[in-house]
Amino acid sequence: MTNQHIVFFDIDGTLLDEEKNLPLSAKQAIQQLKDNGHEVAIATGRAPFMYEDLRDELGIDTYVSFNGQYVVLKGEVIYKNPLDTKSLERMVDESIKNNHPVVYMDHVDMKANVPEHDYITESISSLKIDQFPTYDPEYKNRELYQALIFCEEGEEAVYEKQFDNFDFIRWHELSTDVIPAGGSKAEGIEKIIERLNISKERVATFGDSLNDLEMLSQYPLGVAMGNGHDRAKKAASYETKHVDEDGVMNGLKLIGLI
Repeated sequence: MTNQHIVFFDIDGTLLDEEKNLPLSAKQAIQQLKDNGHEVAIATGRAPFMYEDLRDELGIDTYVSFNGQYVVLKGEVIYKNPLDTKSLERMVDESIKNNHPVVYMDHVDMKANVPEHDYITESISSLKIDQFPTYDPEYKNRELYQALIFCEEGEEAVYEKQFDNFDFIRWHELSTDVIPAGGSKAEGIEKIIERLNISKERVATFGDSLNDLEMLSQYPLGVAMGNGHDRAKKAASYETKHVDEDGVMNGLKLIGLI
């Protein structure tokens, strides 16, 4: 197919609504996208184990996880970019001084460096997933692709000043992602389209949040959800309807892929 595109979808607020449900119209639109000969992929800040059921439901085996740090193409891992171990160790030492718990994440599990904490419970519960981090402070001795610091908005500034080889991206009012500096969903997408030999002009991206800015702005078919952050809407070339108002289906029609 000479006009084949690949479309990358964020999960939370894009494929899934606020209740973490997949609208029927979104599922139907993705099937139509496939029927039209296009490739479908996911680009998310989530770990792979957090959305395995969604991948199975939609029949998707190409995905960018951890905001670009773990990339899979048709079931094969093609790129990994773990956190620097020594810097992570120093960051955790600082977080302990500040009473900010940390969760460590690799591609199969997540562990916390404290037995329990209200901030962890509240923020992780908002994802409405089956997994929950258990206590294992030594889990940091693995190859980790993302960490979470649990602190109130603005408190992450103390880490931003000290750790310039990490990027800190807030995803919840009580939690901030920690990924390698310069890492992004867009970087992960690049790894996939290089392998597939697809030009940027045939890449579409759908997102709604701050961790979607790069992928919405770097590809001409960037589509922001109507429920998205104002900065996401400014970064994108197109704006579709709210996730609850058939946003995915309308967005795909808007850019002419269904």
